[in-house]
Amino acid sequence: MKEKNNNGKEILRLLQENYELNTAQDLSSALKNMFKDALQEMMNAEFDESMGYSKYDKTSKKNNYRNGTTKKNLKSEFGEFEFETPRDRNGEFEPKIVPKNTRDVSGIEEKIISLYARGLTTREINEQIQDLYGIEVSATMKNMQ
Repeated sequence: MKEKNNNGKEILRLLQENYELNTAQDLSSALKNMFKDALQEMMNAEFDESMGYSKYDKTSKKNNYRNGTTKKNLKSEFGEFEFETPRDRNGEFEPKIVPKNTRDVSGIEEKIISLYARGLTTREINEQIQDLYGIEVSATMKNMQ
């Protein structure tokens, strides 16, 4: 238990170094950016899993192709931010982390930030998100760590 607490302190130290936190507003902005990036990485991992190949995989035989992204504004407890949902050419991708027509994701960010602060691995975070929201996201979200 003590090790996870130290990981939380390490994350706070890294936030301080990378975001030059001097005020509560600075911290809020850093957490908003961290949440946005984590949510985007989770969406991209979900899309990669749905497509069956990663974005830069040139060796796979493909039945469906990537077709850019759709931008939308999401509301969260950290405020509003722009979010990109990947699209596939066949229109088969049904995102679970931020479902179509969803514009408010208040609540999920608390869980993600809390799990980061506790020092959980990406796999453990995915398990918690699945338990809470019924969302299954690939455990191969390498960029989130």
